[in-house]
Amino acid sequence: RPRVSNDNPYAESVFRTCKYRPNYPAKGFSDLAEAREWVLIFVRWYNDTHRHSGLNFITPSQRHQGLADEVFNRRKEVYAAAKAKHPNRWSGEIRDWNLEEKVWLNPEKVALIQAGEKSLS
Repeated sequence: RPRVSNDNPYAESVFRTCKYRPNYPAKGFSDLAEAREWVLIFVRWYNDTHRHSGLNFITPSQRHQGLADEVFNRRKEVYAAAKAKHPNRWSGEIRDWNLEEKVWLNPEKVALIQAGEKSLS
């Protein structure tokens, strides 16, 4: 994207995930159709199956469909029950299964825009 340099790490992260999939063809694709088919399968897996650590191990689809709270509430119940059953295995609190409400790709840009809006008020 023009004039936006700090989104590169996000793109690189997706490329790395893509290249390290077990089914990634080590010798490349035989043609464009094969490459497109592989990418379609990868994107479905990435969005619908792969649990992302940055999303507290839910899929992007679960997040976008509004299912995150339901998943996290079930996990909290499971963790709380496990801690109650075997408290000696826990040195602290159970895992924080919450997500940030808003995440910004370019937070400094958003802050500048918000500051500008306030000065116009």
